[in-house]
Amino acid sequence: MIRVAINGYGNLGRGVELALSHAQDMECVVVFTRRDPSALTTLGAPAAHVNEMPDYVGKVDVVLNCGGSATDLGTQGPEVAKLFNTVDSFDNHKKIPEHFDAVGAAAREAGTLALISAGWDPGLFSILRVLGEAVLPTGSTTTFWGPGVSQGHSDAIRRIEGVADAKQYTVPVEETVQAVKDGRDVELTPRTMHKRECYVVAEEGADLARIERDIVQMPNYFADYDTTVSFISAEELARDHAGIPHGGQVIRAGKTDDDVDAAITYQLQLGSNPEFTGSVLVAAGRAVARMAERGQTGAVTLFDVTLTDLSPASASDLRKNYL
Repeated sequence: MIRVAINGYGNLGRGVELALSHAQDMECVVVFTRRDPSALTTLGAPAAHVNEMPDYVGKVDVVLNCGGSATDLGTQGPEVAKLFNTVDSFDNHKKIPEHFDAVGAAAREAGTLALISAGWDPGLFSILRVLGEAVLPTGSTTTFWGPGVSQGHSDAIRRIEGVADAKQYTVPVEETVQAVKDGRDVELTPRTMHKRECYVVAEEGADLARIERDIVQMPNYFADYDTTVSFISAEELARDHAGIPHGGQVIRAGKTDDDVDAAITYQLQLGSNPEFTGSVLVAAGRAVARMAERGQTGAVTLFDVTLTDLSPASASDLRKNYL
């Protein structure tokens, strides 16, 4: 059995724990938390404070870091890699090279292995972008996100004066998606590719017109998109928008000859973003444990991992049943 620790017990940490319950070759031996461990209700694994991590060296094969990219993983990654093999889902695309270097330096010094940015984007979608370009070098790659909840954009709305709660959905523009799949020339801009749908619970007496204006004119979030704002009750938000669905697709459209078209499409439809991301982290954890056992150290990404290491099946079973 591969012995796994979960570091952080928010939505992603709970998604990881659920995914581990489906992995017959892996077990969760501890959940690390910054909170009072006695306050956690897990699926069965004991909880321990993050300060107790050194006590688990030699008892854990891989730690799955489940903090957020904005404030947690930049610090967690290098620190935890000094003690354990690790996996994280760092998703700040522009800072991935910097994060890779920092985690890699700590892991090399400690003799551990750290896999960064494992999720579905970055992660699975990254693999498909590379694969599509390798197979169809003449062409273009386009990524669409959604339909699904954008947690960062939802939080941005909740920070507006007069907003009690909100959920924001990113929705691909279907006409543009189909044009890309067909290989037709189409203008690819934020506005032509995605829509923003906002469901807002306003505080009593709030200026609804001003709230809507603040949303649709918000730079970097909504100003460059066709954005709709719907005001609903707290009961409607809880009833109709409680989940965290997401998804998207990567399309590589190209040519194998001057007049011969080809396209590769990879699509995800996720009822729960954190549960699916947790499932990716678990598979990546299996791979890291196996690679570390062979003596590999430093930092890697999913580009460096084989399907054989990700899969619970043996190499011979994969050849027999999947090839």
